Amino acid sequence: MPQPEISSTPVKIVRNSDRERFELFTDDTPGEFIGFLAYQTIDEGTLELQHTIISEGFSRRGFARTLVTRVLDTIRSDGGRIVPTCTYVQDYLERFPQYGDLVAPQ
Repeated sequence: MPQPEISSTPVKIVRNSDRERFELFTDDTPGEFIGFLAYQTIDEGTLELQHTIISEGFSRRGFARTLVTRVLDTIRSDGGRIVPTCTYVQDYLERFPQYGDLVAPQ
């Protein structure tokens, strides 16, 4: 199975529950904002992944893939499920079917 390549730039992911999104920053202090993956909580264990947004100037450098990979890994480690309505996440799941088990039954 193909493995997702992630950005070589050190980054950190922060879950901003107030804004319902996972935010991506460079790992530098204070950390430059790169983008986010917006979600909506469906129930306690299920998130609808709605939009992946990468700031201008950071596109085409692997940051979206890095963000989605880390978010899915986090959801998996938390025992959660997803409903992927974001087209980027849908395409990602087609390319990396090893994450397909995270998709909630409909």
